[in-house]
Amino acid sequence: MTSEDTVERSTPARGTVTQRAIEQLKALIVDGQLEPGQRLPTERELAVRLGMSRSSMREAIRALTVLGVLEARHGSGIYVTQLEASDLLETLGVVADLSRGPQVVELLEIRRALEATAAALAAARINPEQLAEVETHLTAMYATEDPGEIIAHDLDFHRAVAAATGNLTLAAILEGLSSRTVRARVWRGYQEEGAFDRTRHEHRRIFQALQARDPEAARAAAAAHVGGVESWLREQLD
Repeated sequence: MTSEDTVERSTPARGTVTQRAIEQLKALIVDGQLEPGQRLPTERELAVRLGMSRSSMREAIRALTVLGVLEARHGSGIYVTQLEASDLLETLGVVADLSRGPQVVELLEIRRALEATAAALAAARINPEQLAEVETHLTAMYATEDPGEIIAHDLDFHRAVAAATGNLTLAAILEGLSSRTVRARVWRGYQEEGAFDRTRHEHRRIFQALQARDPEAARAAAAAHVGGVESWLREQLD
């Protein structure tokens, strides 16, 4: 048994030790001692520097890699990522994909609030090229009856609105919440109640508010659109 094993086995809560290692690594990044794109020191060097065991440091590095804070490069080592919101919030999409029942309703509730905010910001900030992209996806939704294509253009419509906010973090959060898997599951039931025409009309209302550069109208239209799906799903669960 190594001295490192002795330290680990004498610790009553291994998760707590690993969490402390994670927090210390994050602190190095926050303090600027480890910069985006920089290669990490070895596990041994970090363990000595932070007063932790190598096994705890290994687990901390693994956890931060899963979260997108660190990146393993084959044959090169572990690096701090560029810490872009889209990378750090990528795991949100996994949570959305795996959600079921009441959890999906909760996600829609959050999405309703954020989509409304995004639409309002986009109405104030959208440029002609971005507006044209939103219209392209709206037009495509009217041009097909294929559920898969409608889902794809629905997703791209909202993605284009989020991009027009100019807020990359908000766009990344919405990207995570706007899981295509969740959309497909909801649509399978929702389309049976004549939802295609309704959702096209709701998207048109959002587009018209963006076109009019009317933030409050855009906010209301987006909230009503997501809220309609949310209410329908609540009824199905009840």
